[in-house]
Parts: sequence; C-alpha cells; structure tokens
Amino acid sequence: MRKIRTALIGCGKVGHTHAQVLSTLPESSFVAVCDRDITRSQTFAEKYHVETYTDVCEMVQTAEVEAVIVCTPHPLHTQPTIAAAGCGAHVLVEKPLASSLEDCDAMLTAANDAGVKLGVMSQRRLYEPVRRVKAAIEAGKIGEPALGTVVMLGWRDQTYYQSDPWRGRWDTEGGGVLVNQAPHQLDLLGWFMGPVVELFGYWENLNHPYIEVEDTAVAVLRFKNGGLGSIIVSNSQKPGIYGKVHIHGKNGASVGVQTDGGAMFIAGMTTIQEPPINDLWTVPGEEDLLSQWQTEDRAAFQVVDPVLHYHQLQVQDFLQAILEDSKPLVSGVDGRRTVEIFTALYRSQRDQKPISFPL
Repeated sequence: MRKIRTALIGCGKVGHTHAQVLSTLPESSFVAVCDRDITRSQTFAEKYHVETYTDVCEMVQTAEVEAVIVCTPHPLHTQPTIAAAGCGAHVLVEKPLASSLEDCDAMLTAANDAGVKLGVMSQRRLYEPVRRVKAAIEAGKIGEPALGTVVMLGWRDQTYYQSDPWRGRWDTEGGGVLVNQAPHQLDLLGWFMGPVVELFGYWENLNHPYIEVEDTAVAVLRFKNGGLGSIIVSNSQKPGIYGKVHIHGKNGASVGVQTDGGAMFIAGMTTIQEPPINDLWTVPGEEDLLSQWQTEDRAAFQVVDPVLHYHQLQVQDFLQAILEDSKPLVSGVDGRRTVEIFTALYRSQRDQKPISFPL
C-alpha cells in the first residue's frame, strides 16, 4: 500500500490525538507539524520524530506533504486550510469546519479551485450504534423520518475555560456550546433527517459569568422532507449527563443513540467515560435486539481506546478517499451544514425571528 505523506497544523491538545493516529495508520507517513509557536511545535515534533515548521506552504512544499489535519482553534481553521489547499495538499479539519459561513465558503472555494479534498472530523458517525440508526433509516424501517431531537446536557467548569486562552471568547472560539461541544450531535441530526429549511432558536449564558459565549441553546427546526426537530444543548449541568440523538418515523417506530454518557469528554483532558449505545429502538420485530446491542457495544468499548479508535477510523477513511479518489465520509459541504445550523440559531436570537435556509 502506498503511504500518504501527512502533517499536522496546530500542536494543541487534540493535536496529540491526531499525531498518534497519523503515526500508526498504515496509509500514513507522518512527516511534519506546523504551529505559530515555534517552541511548542519543536517539543511536539521531537515527541513524534517529525520535522517542524511555522509556515504552512513551506511545510507542504519542503516536506512534500500530501494531506494535512488542521487542529487550530475554530476561528483559525480558515487560513491554514486555504494555504495548504493552495499548495496542493488535501485537508481534514477538526470540527467545526469553521466558526462562520464566510470562512466555510472560502475554504470550500480554495479546495475546489485546487482540486483537493476537504473533510471535517465527525467521528461519532462511525460509532456502531450511530451506524445502526443510519442503516435503519436508509432501509425504511421507520418510514420517512418525521421528528428528530438532540439533547446534550453536560458541564464545563472554570478550569476548562482557563485551560487555553482562546476558550470562552467570541473572537477566539467563535461561540460556546454550539460551536465547541454540539457539532457532533448537530451533524448527526442533519445526517439522519436531511436538509433544514427553517430554524427558530435562543441562546443564553446561564451559569458561566467568566466567559462571553453561550453555555446553553435551544431551537426548533423544520426539515426539507417536512419533518420537525428540536435541539437542547447545554454546558450547565454538573457533572455532565449525556448526549442523545433520537429519530422518530412516520410509521410510528423510533430509533436513537446515546452518543455520550457520564461526564462529557474533553479532548486532551478527559477520556470517554461510557460507551455509546442505542438507547431507543422500537422497530417492529427488532425491539428485543436493544439489550443485545448494548451488551455487545459495552464489551467492544472495553477492548479499544475509544478516543483513538474512532479518530483512526475517520482519518483512515479520509486517506483512503485520497488513494481511491472517492468522497470522504464527512465532506467540507457536510461540515458547512453544521455551521449553518448554529449560525442560524445565533441569527434567530439576534433578529428575534425564524431563519430560512439556505443561509
């Protein structure tokens, strides 16, 4: 198998996860890292035995990099993506794709103009219980998806927001729970239900006076297929409860997944505490499978590093898409749809009215 020469942009907490992935995947030859902080990038590079750079194009050209993963703070995804794409590298971006639609569009344009692939991390699509939900919907087991709900209740304390200087500020994080914690669930909602046509929402900071951004948001949605939806996401419940995505069909059957349980995962600070499981399944004739699947998924959770495992699966999918010239599992266009949802919610509160799609 031909190895793709890979590199990393951004040497922060989640960067270490991706560095471990790029160092171990058979499709990857991990050769370089890039960060504006030369001291941090040198320490990082020494750990993983790669070259270090402070300029993206210099790295891509000098180290002959074919694919990069962007792990910078959200508002800083755009510039390195455009630079890497312009120099001919395929780009996989940590979620969310960007913190604004303008940035998303600039990144998509750069990738299209350069003829390279653009993807965004949403590794929860690869959770086994998530794939069961998607397969059931595609097989018509619940009929047309009619109602989709996201509930994600977690907790972020002051230590978390102080762990990096960019957290909790509009200009350096781009938003709060919607931008940082909720994109995985928002991506799944759109993946299951299809395109959104209208959204009305509110956001608030309930109990984090030391940050600027929202810690809680709610919304109602209408989808292109006529279905309805709701979103409730919050970082204000101690110590952290769960993340759930449930889909109810027109034939009366329902399927769902708890993607996160217990205290919520924080990249570089905590691990995943509870396995993802199907927590709702009323497909006729399959009701008794729920306990079997939960047992299987809990057992599988014990024999892998769940953080690395699912990152590996998606990064591997992206590298295989390059080798096979196919579409990655989560494309840049998919990533833009998630940004469109939280942008619409911010605009809805600002304008005090429903927001129509596309934005």
